[in-house]
Amino acid sequence: MTAIIGDLASQFGCWVGLKDAVTAISFVALGTSIPDTFASKVAAIQDKYADSSIGNVTGSNGVNVFLGIGIAWTMAAVYHRWHGDNFYVEPGTLAFSVTIYCIEALICIAVIIIRRRPPIGGELGGPMKYKVLTSGLFVTLWLTYLGLSALESYNVISGF
Repeated sequence: MTAIIGDLASQFGCWVGLKDAVTAISFVALGTSIPDTFASKVAAIQDKYADSSIGNVTGSNGVNVFLGIGIAWTMAAVYHRWHGDNFYVEPGTLAFSVTIYCIEALICIAVIIIRRRPPIGGELGGPMKYKVLTSGLFVTLWLTYLGLSALESYNVISGF
């Protein structure tokens, strides 16, 4: 499924003129996260404290990053070493995107910690106004990440 999403996103990006980095952080990431989103929703509904759903989000992101990238890079490094080559990866926009991602991840963790306090009383539940505000903040953070990473990818702003 992920390969199909990746291929379709790559074709769409080529068709509309998006760089691969922008296609990857928007369409591919969104497409591979949709199944995790539904699994987290089911876990949140069935679990009294929503620990499973938050664990699913962090766990699936860890697996995607460490196994998805790690296995591919390890296989490429072994292949090139086996053939007597060195394996080089151009850094591109990775450092800038990862920095923005980490800053925003810390903001999200802080919000989750703050939501545990008495006025709200939980990471996912609580009064409707807090749900809407938190959702709006998280969507804004995601759009900010996409925007800044795309601007840096197209050299509108300078990265590192």
